[in-house]
Amino acid sequence: MVEGVTARIFVAVPLPDELRMALADCLWPFDIPGKVVSPQNWHITLRFLGWTDDVAFDRMMAALDQTDFGPPFDVMLGEMGVFPRPRSATVIWLAVSRGQERLEELAAAAEEAAQSAGFGPEDRPFRAHLTLSRVRPAEDVSALVESFPGADLGWRCESVVVYRSLLGRGGARYEPLETFLLAR
Repeated sequence: MVEGVTARIFVAVPLPDELRMALADCLWPFDIPGKVVSPQNWHITLRFLGWTDDVAFDRMMAALDQTDFGPPFDVMLGEMGVFPRPRSATVIWLAVSRGQERLEELAAAAEEAAQSAGFGPEDRPFRAHLTLSRVRPAEDVSALVESFPGADLGWRCESVVVYRSLLGRGGARYEPLETFLLAR
């Protein structure tokens, strides 16, 4: 980060480019309402830190550098889901059908690192998902959720990435700042 600059930071599992393309093809026939997340921004958030100054960022990087993330593992995307419910959806997402336990372990490790770096505890329980769209105002997407056959796309998770969220006219853009490889 640039010295003295405050930025929106989060820790996530990235998706490989070939999976992004395959997933975009899988979703293309479906009319997903709301502000659809661009494929280059797809990821699975482990811990959102929010606005972070360079001192807090350095403490977080030091804590993550000491973290044992365990070995690489397989992740598979599956069914479509929503928050809070299909009749009044505000977020449309894809569930994780394989690798959820390991993603929970990564999220717990990121949470532990965040708290040891001085961040407050996360107020919501972790639920592994890939956000597809944010819907404002809420909409009934029951038919969409019921018609989606499932993604059935997967990849090998080999890293955790710390991103900076850059807000702009074209929407958010996520810039990778640090990559932590899972143990081999």
